[in-house]
Amino acid sequence: MRSGGPKTEAPGPRMSVDIAGIKLKNPVMAASGTFGYGEEFASLVDLNRLGAIITKGISLEPMEGNPPPRIVETVGGMINSIGLQNVGLQAFVKDKLPFLGQFTTPLIANIFGGTIREFGELAKRLGDFPGIAGLEVNISCPNVTKGGVLFGADPKMAHRVVRTVRRSTHLPIIVKLSPNVTDIALIAKAVEEAGGDAISIMNTLMAMAIDPQSRRPLLSTVIGGLSGPAIKPVALRLVWQAVSAVKVPVIGIGGIMTATDALEFIIAGARAVQVGTANFVKPTACLEIIDDIEAYLRENGFEDIGQLVGTLRAS
Repeated sequence: MRSGGPKTEAPGPRMSVDIAGIKLKNPVMAASGTFGYGEEFASLVDLNRLGAIITKGISLEPMEGNPPPRIVETVGGMINSIGLQNVGLQAFVKDKLPFLGQFTTPLIANIFGGTIREFGELAKRLGDFPGIAGLEVNISCPNVTKGGVLFGADPKMAHRVVRTVRRSTHLPIIVKLSPNVTDIALIAKAVEEAGGDAISIMNTLMAMAIDPQSRRPLLSTVIGGLSGPAIKPVALRLVWQAVSAVKVPVIGIGGIMTATDALEFIIAGARAVQVGTANFVKPTACLEIIDDIEAYLRENGFEDIGQLVGTLRAS
């Protein structure tokens, strides 16, 4: 005999994750530099549904960035040379932070500097604002006192930056690594030992494009950073190698356009993922990926996203 009572659906799989003490509703984060300061996407995307929002990189002083042309489309992606253009710390706190503070989604501030002191100063000052859940430290930028050598290319230099940031803030620290290194595990271990609470991999690959007719580069800076689907296999390999080398959470970035892409990173060991270039192609990409990951978990009998992390059958 059929009951006449209301039907109750079984609860869906648990999507929430914890990254260094930052509680995310789901593992899908909007990557730095591709989501502006959140306000640009607010009319298109329910920001409260995202796992986290990572701001466009912030420096102590405003930066105009590189002259155009600074974006080139290429097969399977894009090359950019924006030059870390941003409004600077003061304008971020005054004009951007109040808007972002109205949402329940954790806000992670991406920071960078040209010297180690600048990293420490940014970390110290941003720690005073309760709306910021954590910092993502971009060590893929050049050290101006060392002839432009990338902070993240040298384990000792990477260690010094992260140690300085760690001493300057109580906030969780996510360290964003460059793929343009010989041994990602070596860099990952160095930043973990220095006090990094999590690691995000990867930033863009160095690349360039040429116009055969003029025989000139298509970017004003000649070299830029490649992102998009073309870099996913490289990013996936680096994430897997880093997960095997460190104990802190690893966040996967690079060419994630669909839930299938995101699931590859999670199976390789990433606790969360960041969606970047896909936001330019389809502003609702993050939401679609969230929905499709949840559907995958349900269809495959997973009760918790954590049950899928690191389940790669490599042998």
